Amino acid sequence: MKTHIKEFRARYDLTQEELAKKVGVRRETIVFLEKGKYNPSLKLAYNIATVLKTTIDELFIFDDE
Repeated sequence: MKTHIKEFRARYDLTQEELAKKVGVRRETIVFLEKGKYNPSLKLAYNIATVLKTTIDELFIFDDE
């Protein structure tokens, strides 16, 4: 899975640490999400999308691999 988290974070001038605090996870979780090495729960995906003022569909690109 790929994400646009980094791009959306940049729009709102948020660091990984700041985003992590807003959604209640560790910074490492955001790092792994941005690298595509972690699939978030639906709740986490929703929380991140809400903080970044976007939709889950715009934020996450699901592939069949």
